[in-house]
Formats: sequence, structure tokens, C-alpha cells
Amino acid sequence: MWIDTHCHLDAPEFGADHALALSLRERATALGVGLCVIPAVERANFDTVRQLAHRSGDAYALGIHPLYVPRALDADLDALDAALTAHRDDPRLVAVGEIGLDFFVPALCTPGMRERQALFYRAQLRLARQHGLPVIVHVRRSADQLLRHLRELPTGGGIAHAFNGSAQQAGAFLGLGFKLGFGGASTFEPARQLRRLAAELPLSALVLETDAPDIPPQWLYATAAERAAGRAQGVNSPAELPRIGAVVAELRGLPTEALMTATTANALAALPRLAALARPA
Repeated sequence: MWIDTHCHLDAPEFGADHALALSLRERATALGVGLCVIPAVERANFDTVRQLAHRSGDAYALGIHPLYVPRALDADLDALDAALTAHRDDPRLVAVGEIGLDFFVPALCTPGMRERQALFYRAQLRLARQHGLPVIVHVRRSADQLLRHLRELPTGGGIAHAFNGSAQQAGAFLGLGFKLGFGGASTFEPARQLRRLAAELPLSALVLETDAPDIPPQWLYATAAERAAGRAQGVNSPAELPRIGAVVAELRGLPTEALMTATTANALAALPRLAALARPA
């Protein structure tokens, strides 16, 4: 089976009642996606991702995303600790995430917001260590800084989500016990460095993800000009994962099934609690 290690099935794009998310999840199951990981992004959706994971038979992670740090309160970290404690025996809770640093969004790059992001990131690394969980980290123009904090507060591993760094940075994450998430961005031919990494990194380094509804693969993406001409942007979902996997397998010169087997094993290694949930699709 395939494992989508990162998808936001609770996102507003899928509707408040989650009916579309659950329908797309059923389609993904029919295509061989046996398990998804649904990360939280802020305190307000801790319960939502947990309940949705139980409804869909999937896994979830709890954390505060760097994009949500500007509106987060210090008390939200206490709430995260409390939630991790309350649900520590829930087999579907597999990680602390999505956490990290984002130095792409201009509003997050002021000295004050960089400091605030680091405070939340480090606090959540400590919580991951305290609760014995791996982490799912958001890496956007922040790999070196993320790595510096991880060296000071090692968690034992996890996943560097939507990895798009250098080969040297990839090696540093791997050295800290992390797997690297590859998804829709690797399906675009102009993404030469990313596709080179997908092809050349050790097979044991890769996990697959969609980040649905974000980061659509090439076949769903509509340019601004195409949208202006009336073409709708496709809806990214876990159902796209097998086709993304086929692209990565082609880049590596592997049979698709071999890539599926390897990336599933890698996901189980990165997020050990998934093993109890894994089942044939």
C-alpha cells in the first residue's frame, strides 16, 4: 500500500462537514492508499484532526504550524502538552506536527516573528522529546536554522515535510534520523534540483506525501493565465499519491511497486506508531 505522510483533510477547501474529504479519501483507498497522516496546524484544530483520523481510519499529529504562530498564544503550548498527554494512548496519534520555521512569508521574517517562531519551534521540540514522539517539520527557506535547533534538541527523527533544500541539507536531516517528504512539486519538470534529489538520494531517505489540498501535482495545476481563461484548479487529495509515486519511481528508474514498498517502509520507520495502523488498502 501507499502511505500519504502529510495531508490536511480538515482544510476548508474540503468543506466544513468533511464530506468531500471523506469521499476523496475513499477514492484514495480504492487506488491503494492505505494510510494518511493528518497534521494539525493550530490549537483550534487539535480535536478536528483527531476526530477526522478516527472517522477515516487514518493517523494524526498535533502541533502549531509556523504560519499560525502570529495568532498563537503562549497558552496554546500548554494546551498542546495537555492534548498530547490526554491522547498518549491513542494509537492514531503518531507525531508532533506540523511544526517548524517559515522564512518565505515576508510577515514572518521580521526579527520579532523569527524569534517568536523559534520560541514555538523549540518548545514543541521539547514536547516531542517529553512525550517520546517524532516530529513533522515545515521547512521553507529555513533548513539550516531548523537543523541547528534539532541538533540542540534532538527528537530521534521524523519527517522533513515538502523538502526542497540542498543535497548537503538533505544529508544533515538524514543524519539526524529524518526522512524527506516528496510530493507534487517533484512532478514539475522545471524543478530540476528537486527531481535530481528524488532520483539520487538513498531510497531509504524518501517518503511520499500530497500536502493536500496544497502543492498540487503538475497535472492538476492551472497557471494564472489558464485560470483567467476559465480552467479550474484541480483539487489535490491523497488519491493523487499513486500517480506522484509513479513519477518518482520513473525518476529513479524503479518499478512503481518497488518504490511503494520502500516508501511505506520508510514511513513506518519515521513514524513508528504507524506500524500498528498499517493495513492493505
